[in-house]
Amino acid sequence: MSKKKVIAVFGATGAQGGGLARAIAADTSGSFSARAITRNPESDKAKALAALGIEVVSADTDQESTLDAALAGAHAAFCVTNFWEHFSAEREGKQATAMARATKRAGLAHVIWSTLEDTRKLLPLSDSRLPTLHGQYNVPHFDSKGSVDATFTQQGAPTTFLLTSFYWENFIHFGMAPRAGADGRLVLAMPLGGAKLPGISVEDIGRCALGLFRQGPGTAGQYIGITGGILSGLEMAEAMARAFKKSVTFADVPFDVYRGLGFPGADDLGNMFQYQAIFHDEFVSSRSLETARTLNPGILSFEAWLAANAENIPLA
Repeated sequence: MSKKKVIAVFGATGAQGGGLARAIAADTSGSFSARAITRNPESDKAKALAALGIEVVSADTDQESTLDAALAGAHAAFCVTNFWEHFSAEREGKQATAMARATKRAGLAHVIWSTLEDTRKLLPLSDSRLPTLHGQYNVPHFDSKGSVDATFTQQGAPTTFLLTSFYWENFIHFGMAPRAGADGRLVLAMPLGGAKLPGISVEDIGRCALGLFRQGPGTAGQYIGITGGILSGLEMAEAMARAFKKSVTFADVPFDVYRGLGFPGADDLGNMFQYQAIFHDEFVSSRSLETARTLNPGILSFEAWLAANAENIPLA
């Protein structure tokens, strides 16, 4: 039996990386094995991956010198960063740059960089429609990733740029679940500005990434955008109502109100939703359900995701 090619997975104990690592482990007849890269191999999440037979190694994207050993002998790598861990766009950019350079040194055949738009390309900071954040960003957690794309092209191994969508798991883990209004009825409150929102399950992001690795490095240099569905706020609320078997209405929160809610990252998310509304056609057209389904034929619709996850959404 031929030896399987190793895909090194950064962020393997997080959402996207974890989804990919599990997808590779589940594909027992495939040609790849996963190597989970994590700062803490002794964490519960790392141990859960090891229990699936996944190789777990220690490395830290804040310390570039630790990355070479973690990538040694690998065929490919999945690179992702987590802005919400530290809320620093500058740190995120340094982490991504370290990964890019390390993939080049390792001589990898293929890299997938999970990126997002640098919103400043369409909306310069001089445009008054969005407040400038941290002195140099419209949407820090978007701009910090998009600004590193060129680094992967110039200093990294052959790289495919994966554009993801809103995680439906945000309704479980990120405080975006419907809440009871004054009359006790559930209200899904989001600042969409009348726009539709591309969304996806994080597990499906991992499965789509595996599909890209199966295709090989022929997509290097291309932007591949994926979604499990593009829904309005009303459509999401109606789907939730069917899943919960109770009334759920939608409230389109004004962007300024959302930015002022005061939780960490509220201004960033408010700007993100407003950017997506302003450039709705461009944003939606860059993410394709058909492409995602080609990469991952079993991709979940929002209805199917709700059927499997509704009981995990905390209703207040």
